[in-house]
Amino acid sequence: MPAPPHDETGHTWHHPDADLVKIIKSGLDAVVPGYESDMPAFGSTLSDTKITDVLAYMKSTWPDRQRDFQAEVTANDTTNP
Repeated sequence: MPAPPHDETGHTWHHPDADLVKIIKSGLDAVVPGYESDMPAFGSTLSDTKITDVLAYMKSTWPDRQRDFQAEVTANDTTNP
């Protein structure tokens, strides 16, 4: 499946930072095993800093409501302390 839009109409902002970093770094299969996606893993081509920069850019396109929701999801993420 193609990647969803990463703006407020997509689903990206529903996930905590740790999961988003893991998806960018290792591909969607790292978070949802067996899910088929066209998105490749970027861990071998992007540094952790660059991945953080990509995520910051995506967040910069979200309205306040989505940014606030995603920040709360990240703050409450107990699976990735």
